[in-house]
Amino acid sequence: MEDGSSHGRKLMLCLQDSALGVSSADNITAFPAGITTGATWDKALIYARGVAIGKEFRGKGTNIHLGPAVGPMGRKPLGGRNWEGFGADPVLQGKAAALHIKGVQEQGVIATIKHFIGNEQEMFRMYNPFQPGYSANIDDRTLHELYLWPFAEAVHAGVGAAMTAYNAVNGSAASQNSYLINGLLKDELGFQGMVMSDWLSHISGVDSALAGLDMNMPGDTNIPLFGNSLWQYELTRSVLNGSVPVDRLNDMATRVVAAWYKMGQDKDHPRPNFSSNTRDKNGLLYPAALFSPSGQVNWFVNVQEDHYLVARQVAQDAITLLKNDGDLLPLSNSSKLSVFGTDAQVNPSGPNACLNRACNKGTLGMGWGSGVADYPYFDDPVSAIRRRVPNVKFHNTDSFPGNIDQPSPDDIAIVFISSDSGENSFIVENNHGDRDTSKLAAWYGGDELVRKAASKFSNVIVVVHTVGPLLLESWIDHSLWLRLPQRPPPLLPPQIRHLLPPASPTSKPLL
Repeated sequence: MEDGSSHGRKLMLCLQDSALGVSSADNITAFPAGITTGATWDKALIYARGVAIGKEFRGKGTNIHLGPAVGPMGRKPLGGRNWEGFGADPVLQGKAAALHIKGVQEQGVIATIKHFIGNEQEMFRMYNPFQPGYSANIDDRTLHELYLWPFAEAVHAGVGAAMTAYNAVNGSAASQNSYLINGLLKDELGFQGMVMSDWLSHISGVDSALAGLDMNMPGDTNIPLFGNSLWQYELTRSVLNGSVPVDRLNDMATRVVAAWYKMGQDKDHPRPNFSSNTRDKNGLLYPAALFSPSGQVNWFVNVQEDHYLVARQVAQDAITLLKNDGDLLPLSNSSKLSVFGTDAQVNPSGPNACLNRACNKGTLGMGWGSGVADYPYFDDPVSAIRRRVPNVKFHNTDSFPGNIDQPSPDDIAIVFISSDSGENSFIVENNHGDRDTSKLAAWYGGDELVRKAASKFSNVIVVVHTVGPLLLESWIDHSLWLRLPQRPPPLLPPQIRHLLPPASPTSKPLL
């Protein structure tokens, strides 16, 4: 399609994860996750984060930012992707999403509200040739007052795109659920943008078209091996034989083009300058093709600017202090500290060593799956503590050492523990996206590590990096609880700034 300008540009769209930063790219910022951002309760910061994310997506030449995420809502505490959203409250989710969308789209990038709707668990979420995805059965009042509320706020904020969920709702797959897409989203909420499927969730041709789906992503069937599509030529045939009205086809195209024009992407919007498939300068120009020429695919454009300041402020203000018995905090630079737990130090193989962060090694900064971005660097907690406090002994283990000398009454133990989750695309420590194996316990025996430290030391601080709720009762008498942080910024990670002067935790727990 020609855009009518003197450049004669064709409409080509680059869609890219994630909700916390440009995925699979270099020279970007890995921002605090949604759950961290929501914990700030700070509208100005949430908006500033959205502005910064929008600038980075535009700078990398993307058209559509696949965020923010408000589904899952967080109905299941063990849900794998709860950390991508802003918190288990529809008003918080909705207001934060609206601010995020405003910030992103003011930069000329189309935001995508997702996942519509009822995507509350990862296990059995997807339809495949052997079994259907699970069905989230939700009554009308609950659907409107809880799950739909954040999407309504997003529509009112002018979001340009929406993404359907993998699962079914009340027995009908979300990608072809006419009541959800046509009835609620487009009619009741008045959504004027495009509705896309989540990747490989498109399971019908005519049915999904008539139900209101506008874009099939990435275009393949459930089994993306042979280049087949339920639309492509089949959609053409469906229109020609009258199964899909021409008006519906025109509506699909109009919704896509309208969002493109609304964001001004027909005028001087940069082309993609990076590749998700390689970090080398040169690579395959068409990596999905059977045969592809090679050429330059990465231009290494740095889009970070001073966004680390926003990232650091969000991470700092999100930290939640649950308890401070005896005014133990803040610590003195002259304190004698013993630090325990592998979560205190960055993954020894590097912060991005695990594909899509599908491991929990070292300091936990984000969950795993498609909702991640690569860290440009990682300043871990124990390194920052050592820069401020000279007398530090670090035990890089999740098992309490048996040869610890008897501490004095003034000695202080800082125990780092974590709990991780993510997308069902990966299984980590036998957790299938959801925390179905680890449940609400700290990983790697973290709770036992805390209890043993408490039996030895008179002063114990517990730092928890977690994607969601944990059971703390067995050691709550010795706890400082910190929400999931993100990429620790330069100078001093935010979780350490709150252990030492002058910063103070500002967030409040969601109780």
